[in-house]
Amino acid sequence: MKITLALFLLIISAAVCNAQLSLDVRISGIRNQTGKIMYQLFDENEKVVDQQIGEIKGDSCLFTSVNLKPGKYGLRYYHDENENMVMETGFRGIPKEGYGFSNNAKGSFGPPSFDKWLFELGKSTILRLRITY
Repeated sequence: MKITLALFLLIISAAVCNAQLSLDVRISGIRNQTGKIMYQLFDENEKVVDQQIGEIKGDSCLFTSVNLKPGKYGLRYYHDENENMVMETGFRGIPKEGYGFSNNAKGSFGPPSFDKWLFELGKSTILRLRITY
């Protein structure tokens, strides 16, 4: 009986450790429907695990990343208004197109450090983010 219970607990814990999670990201505050939203999701080692190009509907855009394991992730995105696949910047590198990071992290004189946009994913989650222009 003890062996059967131990085997059952081992199987259950293995299933929990290998759980596949989903992440829904809703970006709002997009100033127009011109262009696309470029999205990248990183694991805690700064490795890209998902990247997508999203359609703008109204003033928002929705992304879904699937088959994620529990852990720490960070994401960044920008509004590619002219669809040239480049984040446009002006004098001194100030962005001309909207952008954002998970945790709605902000930087001063440049992007926020990666640790500021890391978040813990332990269950399927919906993130609501607001773009900055």
